[in-house]
Amino acid sequence: MLIRRGWRQLTTAGRVRVAEGRLTLLNSRGSEIDSAPLSEVRVVEPWYVPRGVVRAVLGGTAYVLRLAPSRARDVAEAAHRARG
Repeated sequence: MLIRRGWRQLTTAGRVRVAEGRLTLLNSRGSEIDSAPLSEVRVVEPWYVPRGVVRAVLGGTAYVLRLAPSRARDVAEAAHRARG
């Protein structure tokens, strides 16, 4: 999974973990890139990008994530439910 912050590519083999009310971005070695409570995370699937690409804002920092389309939908729904 690709994780970018702005134009900078942070990892191409990262992971997203949604557990215990938090969304955590991990690099390929399992180290935390960023983390935030789901209630403070905004996840959007823009219509103008390929399926599976989402924009996630954690604590004011925006990331672009390229996930499997079903996983992208799951992450977006978890964030929306927590904010609701």
